[in-house]
Amino acid sequence: MPADRLKVEVEGRSLELSNLDKVLYPEAGFTKGEVIDYYTRIAPVLLPHLADRPLTRIRYPNGVGGASFFEKNAPAATPAWVRTETLPAPGSSKGRETIDYVVADDLPTLVWLANLAALELHTPQWKIGDHPDMMVVDLDPGAPAALKQCCEVALLMRDRLAEDGIDSYPKTSGKKGMQLCCPIAGTQDSDLVSGYARRIAQELEKAHPKQIVSKMAKNLRPGKVFIDWSQNNAAKTTVAPYSLRAQAVPAVSTPLTWDEVEAGAAGKRPSTKPYTAGEVLNRVEKQGDLLAPLVEGGPELPES
Repeated sequence: MPADRLKVEVEGRSLELSNLDKVLYPEAGFTKGEVIDYYTRIAPVLLPHLADRPLTRIRYPNGVGGASFFEKNAPAATPAWVRTETLPAPGSSKGRETIDYVVADDLPTLVWLANLAALELHTPQWKIGDHPDMMVVDLDPGAPAALKQCCEVALLMRDRLAEDGIDSYPKTSGKKGMQLCCPIAGTQDSDLVSGYARRIAQELEKAHPKQIVSKMAKNLRPGKVFIDWSQNNAAKTTVAPYSLRAQAVPAVSTPLTWDEVEAGAAGKRPSTKPYTAGEVLNRVEKQGDLLAPLVEGGPELPES
């Protein structure tokens, strides 16, 4: 076996890892081996958020500074033990009617994906065969607005959703914005969920026009936070909690407490710099999974 390859057993599955010393985050010197180590250690809190969801990956075979590609289909050399599901492909850019998705339900699959330099993991708001069981509101700042302003808007959104009995759980995107994730009953279709999110975004825009925009036109966004309600479309995905992001450092989409969001709105962390892989592992050791309630389900959304 070549010196840059290593055979390992992961929960009874045989995998061959390669190029473990390859640097995937040059500015931080973070290697593929460290990516695999991170995903292995974060798996107990990550896997419940991936379970039964078709997975879209963004792969960076030559690191975050090199070319990347989205991958929905299971690659040709997918091991037979990796779970795949053939599902309709709404909005496929390649005109496909179906896609053979990978479903990452276990640690061996997660390690296999990390070895393919699948740094970013994205999931839809629905499980296979079900209606959406989660509503996601994406908060996207238009410069010079930044994460601080997202935290301010997140607090407004939290309070408005609470009026309808909807709990919301914040996380950073791992880039410049953040998301609010809301567990809902898996009984309503994506059009209803998207329509509700849009209505709330428009309400908040009307009440706070200097801070918030609900329309997608980019020329309306400078200095404001765009509440992207469209994430709940059946064809859309959102970065999974605890996923790495392709930034200069190994930033992570990080679950937050509401106390931290209030601190961010006051200009303190997390609005100053992203949390990284090592920091997130430490946070989970102390706090557990702040997004655990998402897998327990929630109420139906009120219809307009």
